[in-house]
Amino acid sequence: MSATSLATSMVNKLQGKVALITGGASGIGEATAKLFTRYGAKVIIADFQDDRGQALCKELGSTTISYVHCDVTKESDVKNAVDFAVSKHGKLDIMFNNAGITPPLLYTSIFDSEKSHFEKVFDVNVYGAFLGAKHAARVMVPAKSGSIIFTASVATVIGLEAPPAYTCSKHAVVGLSNHMCMELGKDGIRVNCISPFLVQTPMIDGALGSAVDKNKAAEWLATAANLKGVTLKAHHIAEAAAFLGSDESKYVSGLNLVVDGGYSKVNPLITNVIKGSYT
Repeated sequence: MSATSLATSMVNKLQGKVALITGGASGIGEATAKLFTRYGAKVIIADFQDDRGQALCKELGSTTISYVHCDVTKESDVKNAVDFAVSKHGKLDIMFNNAGITPPLLYTSIFDSEKSHFEKVFDVNVYGAFLGAKHAARVMVPAKSGSIIFTASVATVIGLEAPPAYTCSKHAVVGLSNHMCMELGKDGIRVNCISPFLVQTPMIDGALGSAVDKNKAAEWLATAANLKGVTLKAHHIAEAAAFLGSDESKYVSGLNLVVDGGYSKVNPLITNVIKGSYT
């Protein structure tokens, strides 16, 4: 393949595919909607942030991107979003279950956590993901193809000082992905997760609260990261989603793709203690 042909195939890696993205109006979802559109996909943004979703469609100015109101905690909304994609484009190739929330990050102790935190977070992160995957599978099974993707978290592979409700919800998402990979493989459907390190998004900014400056938060994340010289951005996660949605990964299923710059492979506590003993 020539360099020109290779470049063209990269740009058109999602050409002809139809993708539905929950939580697609902001953060990782917004970055993914933009990238998928650039790669040739027909994209449906499913979100309850109507103004942001419609503004994003207008910004991109493409006839291949649409918005549908969707509260992922309501099955009727999720079913409608999937049906909207099929009625508009005739199929659904990629379902990116990305919508998610977290309690404020100050609630990192089990003693500060409330049952209500778990109920609210599980409604969106787990039940919302389940509903998205269920209704995507409903239309993918007859087609004998499709890619279902979940946004999980690096908290699924390493102990992280995150709110317990958030951590538990993301472990549940990985478990759901593993089950669906097993169940739907016979129907030609691939099911995978993406587990990012902390990405500065509106969700993270909101969880940090107004008392924390966004620039200071970005500085904290960069300091905590293992891989230096690059700052994790939402578009890096979007690229991972594009890979899992494309034919480049057509034999990849059951993967929890950790995008954390090696953070989960390093325990800095011991190193810090050793360094501290010499200062």
